[in-house]
Amino acid sequence: MEFVKIAGTEINSSRIGLGTWAMGGWLWGGSDRKECVRTIYKAFDNGVNLIDTAPVYGFGLSEEIVGEAVSQSGMRDELVIATKVGLEWERGGIFRNSLPERIRKEVDDSLRRLRTDWIDLYQIHWPDPLAPIEETAGTMAELLKSGKVRAVGVSNYSVEQMDVFRSVCPLNSSQPPYNLFERGIEDDVIPWCEEQGVTMLLYGALCRGLLGGKLKSDSEFQGDDIRNFDPKFRKPVYDNYLGAVEKLGELASERFGKNVLELSVRWVLDKCGNDITLWGARRPGQLDDLAGTVGWTVDDDSMNEIDAILDAFVPNPIGPEFMAPGPRPF
Repeated sequence: MEFVKIAGTEINSSRIGLGTWAMGGWLWGGSDRKECVRTIYKAFDNGVNLIDTAPVYGFGLSEEIVGEAVSQSGMRDELVIATKVGLEWERGGIFRNSLPERIRKEVDDSLRRLRTDWIDLYQIHWPDPLAPIEETAGTMAELLKSGKVRAVGVSNYSVEQMDVFRSVCPLNSSQPPYNLFERGIEDDVIPWCEEQGVTMLLYGALCRGLLGGKLKSDSEFQGDDIRNFDPKFRKPVYDNYLGAVEKLGELASERFGKNVLELSVRWVLDKCGNDITLWGARRPGQLDDLAGTVGWTVDDDSMNEIDAILDAFVPNPIGPEFMAPGPRPF
C-alpha cells in the first residue's frame, strides 16, 4: 500500500481509502451488516487505514457499522476515520444544512455512532447556499480547537468556496468526484488543491460500478439503487459507456496484465500523485482486486490512448451533478 500525509497534519493515510456509502444501504438497495464489517476487515488486511463515511449514508447506519468494526478491531489509534457533516434528513427529504447549530449537534451524534472520542478528518458534505461559509468554517475551527476533530475538509466545494472557507479555518482536504468518466475538476479543483497544498480524497473511482467491468447491457438495479436515477445508465448512452469499458479492459489486459477496475483506480492514483482515492465496497469480494492497483503506474502513452478511447465512445460525458441534494426549503 502507498501512503501520504494529509496536508497540514501528521495523519498518515493509505492512498486508497474505503468508501462506505453503499454500506448504509440507502440508494444502494440495502446492505448486510455482517458482510459490511467483514469488508472493512478485508480492507485493513490489504493495508487500507482510512475509512470514509457520513451520517446520511443509511441515516446513521454506515457510521454505526464503521464504529462496530473499528471498536472490535482494537486498531483505533492506527486508523483514520473520515466522516462528514451538513446534511439533514429529518423533515421529509435530504437537505443541505451547514448552520453552526446543526454542525454542533451532528459531531456528537457521529462520535457516538463511531464509538470514538475524536474524528480524524471532519468534512462539510455539500456547500450550503443558505449558510454563510464564514460561519460554517468558524464552527469547524471551534471543533478543531476542542480536539473533537484532528483535521478539517470540505466536499463538493468550488475553488471560490474553498478560498472563503480557508480564510477562516485551516483546510486540510477537499473531496470531489473524479474518475475516468467524470473529470470536471481537472480545470479548477485539481490545480487549485495542488497549488494550495490541500489533500484530495477523490470519490467515485469506479463511477458507481460502471468501471468495475461486471455490468452488462441488460443489468438491472433493484429498489432505490442510485443507478436507476443516473443518466449514464439510460440507453442508448449506457451502451456507449459499456463500449468504453470494454476497450479500456482490453488496454488494461494487453499493456499491464490488469483488468479495467485495476486500471481505473490506478489511473486516478497516477493523475493525482499525492492524494487519496476512495474505493466504495460493501461486500468482501468487491475488494478482491485491491492489491492489483498498487506497485505499478500508467505510462504517458497509455494515458493518451485512454483519452482517445474516451473521446471515441463518450465524446459528451455526463457529470455527477444529479447526485447533488437541494437546499433546505424552510
